[in-house]
Amino acid sequence: MHAIMLKAKLHRAEVTHAVLDYEGSCAIDGEWLDLSGIREYEQIQIYNVDNGERFTTYAIRGEEGSRMISVNGAAAHKAKVGDRVIICAYAHYSEAELLNFKPRMLYMAPGNELSHTSNAIAVQVA
Repeated sequence: MHAIMLKAKLHRAEVTHAVLDYEGSCAIDGEWLDLSGIREYEQIQIYNVDNGERFTTYAIRGEEGSRMISVNGAAAHKAKVGDRVIICAYAHYSEAELLNFKPRMLYMAPGNELSHTSNAIAVQVA
């Protein structure tokens, strides 16, 4: 049996570019790809915190250290510069892999500064 689980997340990153006339994708700072485990050309889901849009595209490598989040092609209609987004990647895991499963999550501060990383989401309290 397999389960689809959250593999990686960039939480509340700011869109730095929205380029309509670029081949569709989302360019992400290469350092963040490496830290999160998101691979170049991997399918990602983007959730726009500011306008509620949710869409699928794929990751491409942005310049290391650039703090870049560039939403490209048709997806540029769904996010504008300055929007806060949550970028998620999901993967299939076997029951054996789930025994030690932990997602990789990067939390962003204003200005796309990396605030901290985590492997768990805190329990939501009532």
